[in-house]
Amino acid sequence: MAEPQDLPASATEPENGSAVVRVLSYNIRSMRDDRAALARVIRACAPDLVLVQEAPRFFRWRKTVASLARACDLVHVTGGATAAGPMILSSLRAHVERTEDVLLPRTPGLHQRGLATAVVRIGGARLGVLSCHLSLNAREREEQAHLLLKHLADLDVPCAVAAGDLNDRPDGRAFRTLAAALTDGWTAAPWGGEYTSTPADPHQRIDAVFTAGDVEVLGCGVPYGLPGLTTADLRAATDHLPVLAALRVPMV
Repeated sequence: MAEPQDLPASATEPENGSAVVRVLSYNIRSMRDDRAALARVIRACAPDLVLVQEAPRFFRWRKTVASLARACDLVHVTGGATAAGPMILSSLRAHVERTEDVLLPRTPGLHQRGLATAVVRIGGARLGVLSCHLSLNAREREEQAHLLLKHLADLDVPCAVAAGDLNDRPDGRAFRTLAAALTDGWTAAPWGGEYTSTPADPHQRIDAVFTAGDVEVLGCGVPYGLPGLTTADLRAATDHLPVLAALRVPMV
């Protein structure tokens, strides 16, 4: 198991005309597992943005999401039930310009899927943000990958990050569609661990962080070895491992 150095910390002051933004992508399985462990994992990653998949969606889901945000010193930006699972949380460093939750076309008999999107400013950097959870069905999943690219472009910002549970490996058609149009964070600057499923037996990479525009990936991967982050918590929190990326984003 890798024991990496921590990624660069968030930057709210100018550094060569850019800011460092820490982005965490995490499938939290509707918070059905150890919620205290989940909060400890997120806090240890010190994210500016958390792109969540399988957020709580049913009875009193807003209250459940609010409790997670409080436990992690974050705020709810958008998504959850309104995006069929994807959600965005942020630290107080983020100024939210606008948000939109998108429901994707649904194939009869399959789960409804959606996207949580926002445009935010962090430390002088302006960034489009998109959280996704693609279909288990290969054909629908590929169609959703193309729609993801369209909605990311519709944010109409020069820099963006899209992340989530793709339910696809790097050699799959949906994953390759995204990697051809965007920068795959792990490929650009591997850091930590590669495989995200499952926590007890990591053997496949089905979760990823992608960037668009003039964004430099400083490091991206499963955050093993961070202070305050234990293997026990990673295994107890949910059925996926998180992906943490440090991104250098030009200031505007």
